[in-house]
Amino acid sequence: MRVLLAIDGSPHSDAAVAEVAARPWPKGTSVRVLTVVHATAPLIPDPAFVIAAIHVEQTKEQSRHAPKIVAAARRRIRRRSSTVSVSTRIREGIPEDVIVEEAREWGADLIVLGSHGYGFVKRLVLGSVAAAVVASAPCSVQVVRSKHATQAAEPAA
Repeated sequence: MRVLLAIDGSPHSDAAVAEVAARPWPKGTSVRVLTVVHATAPLIPDPAFVIAAIHVEQTKEQSRHAPKIVAAARRRIRRRSSTVSVSTRIREGIPEDVIVEEAREWGADLIVLGSHGYGFVKRLVLGSVAAAVVASAPCSVQVVRSKHATQAAEPAA
């Protein structure tokens, strides 16, 4: 079995790592831990190049942290499942597109990712990587929700 674990270093993706690490996988299972470097500032031309500079800086910062994120996930899975083969991959692009493309190219049987649990309005504005992956994936998708992380992200009533 081939499991693609897509993470971003958030508490929500930590819940997905915990789920993959805790599961009793069949012998011969391979897990590929993927993180996607993606700046939130769009790369658009502006007269002062301010937005472009922000985009470049965000990409550099994420690129510096990406190896630590995937390495920590790999160690956590290996500690709990010594029979599982774990590899890591860092790619750049639009997360939902890269995750689906990686799953197709690698021949994944399952994609596991966390959900930020945004409400309707935030999801309209920010989009949902999990929803886009579910809609386009070439295989089954497990969306892991962290009740604690979701509650912490919601404003108090």
